[in-house]
Amino acid sequence: MALLLKNAHVVDPSVELDGRVDVLVEDDKIAAVGENLSAEGAEVVDLSGKYLVPGLVDMHVHLREPGFEAKGDIESETAAAAKGGFTGVCSMPNTNPVTDNGVVVEYIKSVAAAKGHCRVYPSGAMTRGLKGEIISEMGNMVEHGCVAFTDDGHGIQGAGMLRRAMDYGQMFGKVFMSHCQDNDLVGDGQINEGAVSTRLGLLGWPAEGEELQIMRDIMIAELTGAKLHIQHISTAKGLEMVRAAKAKGLPVTCEATPHHLFLTEDAIDGTYNTCFKVNPPLRTAADAEALIAGVIDGTVDTIATDHAPHSDWEKSREFELAPFGMTGLETALGLVITNLVKTGKITFGRMVELMAIEPRKILGLDQVTIAEGSVADLTVFDADAVWTVSEDDFASHAKNSGFKGVELTGRATDVFVGGKRTLANGVVC
Repeated sequence: MALLLKNAHVVDPSVELDGRVDVLVEDDKIAAVGENLSAEGAEVVDLSGKYLVPGLVDMHVHLREPGFEAKGDIESETAAAAKGGFTGVCSMPNTNPVTDNGVVVEYIKSVAAAKGHCRVYPSGAMTRGLKGEIISEMGNMVEHGCVAFTDDGHGIQGAGMLRRAMDYGQMFGKVFMSHCQDNDLVGDGQINEGAVSTRLGLLGWPAEGEELQIMRDIMIAELTGAKLHIQHISTAKGLEMVRAAKAKGLPVTCEATPHHLFLTEDAIDGTYNTCFKVNPPLRTAADAEALIAGVIDGTVDTIATDHAPHSDWEKSREFELAPFGMTGLETALGLVITNLVKTGKITFGRMVELMAIEPRKILGLDQVTIAEGSVADLTVFDADAVWTVSEDDFASHAKNSGFKGVELTGRATDVFVGGKRTLANGVVC
């Protein structure tokens, strides 16, 4: 059945569109875009007062399935994605079994097709079992639909191992996404090394433990010619390295998370709230300011959540024993609108670049545009909706958000994936 989406403010910088138009959807494609459209027999959806943009994609998400369904699963976490306004997510490979072969890739795709509320683009491990010792079955994974390679959660410690993976894997044309962590330097670090770690008596996780591997990985990418994407960048100095690599014309991109943009180490206090325990850790206010400047000037290519659901009992343990990570799919859009768009730091057009256009470009996915013939993956949001983050409202199986109790402005209301509604008036379909 055709859908006629009326009166939305459509923003898509890729086709220089920023104004009120109607969008006609037939089957899974956009059939027409223009003013005062009509279509006999179409279901009319009035989107007055709302924005319509190309469907958002989060290129760094932990779905936990297979193997860790107590934390979350493909059904629950894609429901969280839909509620947050996302039409697609790139899943990380630290599952059990590890996503390091085509069989696991096919499993993820099949479950997502049967139970998912958004598209799932699986990434595959660079090394078998994420152990950093033997190259994974890269070609086999690509054949079955893997979109990128990463040992996320386990920075590859051996420079030679990373070179071999890049030398071999670049023939498949996929991006290498790097979790930058020098384990020998980081050790058992819990939070950013500095005044807060000293005051709270927690082991420090120095910025250099991230920056050394950013520098190394950029140099190896230059050596091999591989496409490199720095995951969850968190320090000003690390961002400068990416900026310098871009200036040299190297195929290097990076992402920043909402929690590294809008939270700092100062959020961690004597309550030892484990929702603020993330990897890499929350850094200084100066680091967060530098990342926001990078978002504005284009050094940061995309905003990705590193959505990391954990069960309540895990996050209820002592700070040193609790796992790293927080959820982010359901709060990302509101956080970006509240802190970046409403403050005038970026436009809605730049937001679309960060959260829809660039993720697809980096992952090698087909672009979605608000134009005739494009697949109808669409995100609709109310930019003025005021709401308070509450775990009682989460679609995610997990509740470990660092933004609980925060008032935000802007929220997704409707999501269409291939023309099919997966979020209707704020309710997951």
